[in-house]
Amino acid sequence: MSILLWGLANDPPMAAVKEALDVLRAPYLFLDQREMAETRVTLTVGRTIAGFVECAATRLSLAEITAFYLRPYDTRRLPTVAEAGEDSQLWRHALQTDEILLAWADFADALVINRPSSSASNNSKPYQATLIEAFGFAVPDSLITTDADTVLTFRSHHRDVIYKSISGVRSIVARFTDSDKSRLADVAWCPTQFQEYVTGRDYRVHVIGDEVFACEVISEADDYRYASRGGMPVEIRRASLGSGVESRCRMLAAGLGLPVAGIDLRRTPSGRWYCFEVNPSPGFSYYEHATGQPLALSIARLLMQASPS
Repeated sequence: MSILLWGLANDPPMAAVKEALDVLRAPYLFLDQREMAETRVTLTVGRTIAGFVECAATRLSLAEITAFYLRPYDTRRLPTVAEAGEDSQLWRHALQTDEILLAWADFADALVINRPSSSASNNSKPYQATLIEAFGFAVPDSLITTDADTVLTFRSHHRDVIYKSISGVRSIVARFTDSDKSRLADVAWCPTQFQEYVTGRDYRVHVIGDEVFACEVISEADDYRYASRGGMPVEIRRASLGSGVESRCRMLAAGLGLPVAGIDLRRTPSGRWYCFEVNPSPGFSYYEHATGQPLALSIARLLMQASPS
């Protein structure tokens, strides 16, 4: 068993998984992106795929790796790489290392949390919504447009709407209000997603292998992740979804090819379940801290259980 971790040491989810592996006394090699200059990765593709990864005087054959947990940051924005500049050897080496690891992650004979190709659906929220709906969850009626009049018509139909980005880049979900009309013309330069506002209670569900951990989120904020900016309280507590919804969450994560997933649900007062998004690289530590659910430990155990296929 050889486990490879790749990301930043101060990234809370990565730090939590490392700590859990230490508690379980599991061997692993951690590739810290801040030490990119000392990291070497080679990949040879022929009749077979071979290569190695080397860091901190440790050399590991890719064939030995049974599990890979990756949470890479945008290398180009790391201080050492950014300061070196695009014409530097470090810049070229860093991007080449990224390309090799991401390419290998897609076809590695190992458990990968999560493969880039499987994570790609989150890069287009509208596309992912079509996949989510196929697993029995409701999705909000949505509009993607660059036309201001179309937005007003959509709002008139639904009365209450929210807006957010289309891509996988995190954005703040906000309610569309009359004060937003003055800047509505800006959508002409940026396709924006508008959705009907769905009333109800939020749930974050983490699927880790076959395990399902659900959290109930109690907040009046439009986007509870940023509730503190408006001085609004948030309470997160453990929840039970019922076997039917849990089963759908497992099937959804498996159908998207995600051994680990963060699923955002909302239950309406009438008991209907909506799914807004499936996050392939969830920042689970926020929920673990609030509820005490052993999310990092569960991921660590999943990594340890992996064996080559």
